[in-house]
Amino acid sequence: MSANSAVRRAALAALPLALGACSWFTDFKQQPSVGVWQVFNADSAETKPFRGNPTSSVSTNGTQMPSWVVSYAQLPNVIDSMSPLPNPVAPDTASLRRGRVYFQINCAPCHGRAGKGDGTATKLGMVPMPLVSDRAKNFADGYIWGMIRNGRGLMPSYNRIEEMDRWDVVNYVRGLQGRIEGVVADTTPAGLPGETGDKLPGFTRIGPNRSAPYAHFTVTSTPKAAEPAAQPKTEGKP
Repeated sequence: MSANSAVRRAALAALPLALGACSWFTDFKQQPSVGVWQVFNADSAETKPFRGNPTSSVSTNGTQMPSWVVSYAQLPNVIDSMSPLPNPVAPDTASLRRGRVYFQINCAPCHGRAGKGDGTATKLGMVPMPLVSDRAKNFADGYIWGMIRNGRGLMPSYNRIEEMDRWDVVNYVRGLQGRIEGVVADTTPAGLPGETGDKLPGFTRIGPNRSAPYAHFTVTSTPKAAEPAAQPKTEGKP
């Protein structure tokens, strides 16, 4: 056996021992598990809690169309595949109210308050995209829902609107189109810039319906009680 062969065999024999000593091989099975509002590393200077779920994570309540079933690609055939999705939300007063808030905040700048494609963005060069045209009226509920989810063409994804709330927007669009009997959709703005409270969408419906074990809020300081006003001194008296 030559000297070079002996060296190569010795190196190969030592390779498993060398690789076994590498700590990075354990990273796949020793990943941190951080709960909502839990501080990731209490020993470090970073004390801000981990507030929400990671991007693209799935709610414990499930999802109608996860990304591993239908991608977020902005392609016609991808959005067409969501057309058969049934609308699980009835177009009642509460749904139309929520849909109006989301629509007037997110959609009206391009589509216009009444869905006529005359939003403010069209005055700045955006192509008019009316939602009350005969073509748009023939869109399936699932197709509109998928358009909000994925976006297409000049329209970006509005996936920030949660799944169930997207159906509220679909119902509101149907109201604008006059396709809901006895309903005339309110096209006034949801509120003025900076207004909060009932002028904004409600609480999230994605998260699990249980308390967060790490959400411990404490008051760091209490307001100081007002001191009594000083009494004026009388001359010649203390």
